[in-house]
Amino acid sequence: QVQLVESGGGSVQAGGSLRLSCAASAYIGSGKFMGWFRQAPGKEREGVAAVYTNTGSTFYADSVKGRFTISRDNAKNTVYLQMNSLNPDDTAMYYCAAGPSSYGLSVLNPQRYNYWGQGTQVTVSS
Repeated sequence: QVQLVESGGGSVQAGGSLRLSCAASAYIGSGKFMGWFRQAPGKEREGVAAVYTNTGSTFYADSVKGRFTISRDNAKNTVYLQMNSLNPDDTAMYYCAAGPSSYGLSVLNPQRYNYWGQGTQVTVSS
């Protein structure tokens, strides 16, 4: 079981930025999606962004498009989430995840992922 460890969360005022990192404890494998998900109290876990490790193709939820950028460093088995123009609606626990490419589910659907990090809290104040 590959362990994923998130870092970079914290508290920031609206309009600010944070950069999250997710490091895998071992080689994650080829042909994988890695993604960022978030869950706020009382809400379902929501896909935020994903990247296909082989090509670097990226996918974003409409709510973060233009504000967040996902990237990956395959050599370091690490994925990043640059979050700009944060607003209070972005407040949530953010989770890093990895999964195979063989599922027909959306890459932003949490059900397609089998490796999960412990989460890092992001709090945005107005």
